[in-house]
Amino acid sequence: MNEYQKWLWEKLGEKTVENLKKHGFDAHFVSTVQEAKELILKMVENYETFGFGGSDTTRALGLVDVLKEKGKVVYDHWQQGLTKEEDLDIRLNQGRADCFLCSANAISMTGEIINEDGIGNRTNGMTFGPKKVVVVAGMNKVRPDLHSALARVKEVAGPMRAKSLGMATPCAETGLCTDCNAPQRICRITTILHRKPMLTDMSVILINEELGF
Repeated sequence: MNEYQKWLWEKLGEKTVENLKKHGFDAHFVSTVQEAKELILKMVENYETFGFGGSDTTRALGLVDVLKEKGKVVYDHWQQGLTKEEDLDIRLNQGRADCFLCSANAISMTGEIINEDGIGNRTNGMTFGPKKVVVVAGMNKVRPDLHSALARVKEVAGPMRAKSLGMATPCAETGLCTDCNAPQRICRITTILHRKPMLTDMSVILINEELGF
């Protein structure tokens, strides 16, 4: 990424953080993944149990391994070899953990956070239940307004995520959203956080790098 892209994202990130704060979110802008990792670990050091939504971004920060090394309880359904029952139990516990960490499919510069889920453990966990929620996202997920943020989910995040999961959906084949009824459709639940949920302590970390889908 060249210096002008970094400069542009920094300016857009500062504006996004300003509007997220106006909407009640504890918002931060950092330059690197390492800065984000250090900031988050400081935020969550007093919690004992952690839930992770399906997120490449949080894994890119290495948070799962670090928390396990610290002796924390981590509910992560991306583990290998889980039975269906074990997978479901982990997803349920994610929403009951002390702290829930996830990313976003899109964030608007006007201060909204948009996510689409197939199951709902992420959208549920990030809105009510955990004492602390941390949303972390690369600047590639920021769009100017709510309309364009919603469009990003359909045009970018959805098709790329479906392809990464090997789903048998039209978007995973063509790259285009067709509002399908495919059995493996992953875009089933849409949430928009217009403001910080009333009873949830929520931090948003924007990173001046390209991360996730």
